[in-house]
Amino acid sequence: MIGRTLDGMTTTTVDLLKPVLADLAVVVADTDGHETAPTPCTELDVAALRNHVAGWLSTFAAGFADPGGRASASGAQVPQVAEQAAEVIRAAADQLDSAVRSGADQRPLYLGENPMPGDMAMSMILWEYIVHGWDLAVATGQEWNPAPEAAAASATFAPTMLTPDYQGPGKPFAPRVPTTENASDLERLLGLSGRDPSWRRR
Repeated sequence: MIGRTLDGMTTTTVDLLKPVLADLAVVVADTDGHETAPTPCTELDVAALRNHVAGWLSTFAAGFADPGGRASASGAQVPQVAEQAAEVIRAAADQLDSAVRSGADQRPLYLGENPMPGDMAMSMILWEYIVHGWDLAVATGQEWNPAPEAAAASATFAPTMLTPDYQGPGKPFAPRVPTTENASDLERLLGLSGRDPSWRRR
């Protein structure tokens, strides 16, 4: 995905993703003591979601770094200590960034035997990590402020993936949550992804 930032400069998905993942590592590092707290991702508490985001980021990064674009679709286990999990995220983010800047997003990414165009996979990763970063941040009382252009890009991309097969009761994504006309792109993205943007830690 290629777009333009608010100042008119050309940017790419990997440019948008890099600061999102850097901010995610900061959030993850500060989740100690909140492991059993609920999150907006209703089936996962903080510890489970922390493992999910770090493990899958490692899987995606390894897949892009692999010459054949092949990744294990099982996710990776990560340390249960928050700062160590954050280090896993930083290392995976660096590996992913290096692979994509070398052209890995120009070939398919395979999760098992299922190929996905590399550029589509990168857009999916950006979307997922903006939303899951918000999940972890609000669940632990932290701030989450991805760049507006990153949220806008994902709010445009997400509807292309959120077909009726994937969204609704018993499906990977909860039903869409309506947002107001003056909602930000981040709030629209959250609503599209089945999140209530007003959700806060109880």
